[in-house]
Amino acid sequence: MTSIKRRFFLGAGMAASAALPGVAVAMNPEPENGGAFEVTRTTAEWRERLSDIEFEVMRENGTEPAFSSPLHDKKTTGTYHCRGCDLALYSSKHKFDSGTGWPSFYKALPGSVATRPDRSWFITRTEVHCRRCGSHMGHIFDDGPEPTGKRHCINGVSLEFRPA
Repeated sequence: MTSIKRRFFLGAGMAASAALPGVAVAMNPEPENGGAFEVTRTTAEWRERLSDIEFEVMRENGTEPAFSSPLHDKKTTGTYHCRGCDLALYSSKHKFDSGTGWPSFYKALPGSVATRPDRSWFITRTEVHCRRCGSHMGHIFDDGPEPTGKRHCINGVSLEFRPA
């Protein structure tokens, strides 16, 4: 029961962040190697290639509204790729219904994502982004299923699905 209440609270907070743009601080991740991401684009190039909501989420660390992604209920076998650079990030084998309104996975594909602390909402969360282009995917929480106990709560607009 506590887990459900916490998920509801976090989900409500994320929905509020989507409704209140500008409240959360925009953060651009740095590559773990300290250099540049493998895939880089100018702001104009990102804006040209992404819709407004995709840009807000992927480049400005926004959040799509809960239950708005068609990927949330997708149960097809396949792989979820980064919309920004086409890197394979998540397998459908690791997807589960978290009840939060966003596509959720208990682990990412090896070497596909990177993380960093996100202190934008009065708590410290773990932000997850594409390790190749730095696009914001979502956050990782410690209330997922076994075997990892993790919940990668991912914005569907950050992903493209490829059936197997």
